[in-house]
Amino acid sequence: MTRKKIQIKKIDNISSRQVTFSKRRKGLFKKAQELSTLCDADIALMVFSATSKLFEYASSSMQQVIERRNGYSANHRLLDYPSTDDQLQVESDSNRDTLRKKLEDKSRELRQLNGEDLQELTVQELQKLEVLLKRSLSSVSKIKDEMFMRDIDTLKRKEVELMEENRRLKHVVPDLINVRWQQSLETVISGSSFSLEDDGSDTSLKLGLPFLK
Repeated sequence: MTRKKIQIKKIDNISSRQVTFSKRRKGLFKKAQELSTLCDADIALMVFSATSKLFEYASSSMQQVIERRNGYSANHRLLDYPSTDDQLQVESDSNRDTLRKKLEDKSRELRQLNGEDLQELTVQELQKLEVLLKRSLSSVSKIKDEMFMRDIDTLKRKEVELMEENRRLKHVVPDLINVRWQQSLETVISGSSFSLEDDGSDTSLKLGLPFLK
């Protein structure tokens, strides 16, 4: 008669649960002891029952096994998780490698745009390069035309300003000439009047003097 397979789930009956716990705990400890003896393994088991009662087994010393386990965990964490400086160094090296790779790619693209290092390219890559060059040439021509148009607009504005300044000067210069001419004329007239007054004074003085021979 075959043994009936027990479904693995919580046993609702408390008495059956305690009996099963006792039997399986003893079987577990027995298997641990056999494993330690057969394989020279250092084993420690701790089991708490539903009533919080502790059952334990250790092939040597429970305390030594726990200390060994804690020491192993600490060393393992150090190996799995490098220090912050190590992480920064790894990230720095990775970023430097990435930047170096990008620089090399851009330098190669620039040489290819200049018509160098084209022998290793495939037909498809050469076609892509040709399209890129045409697009770049179109952009350069567009920018050049825009700069020419801006220069032309600037020259036209300067021409209009010069024409306005020329028309203004045409009105200002005659007025300025008239003012200067009037000032010169007044200066001449003023000088002539002063000379006449001096001559009259001299004449009166000469008339009052005796005539001597």
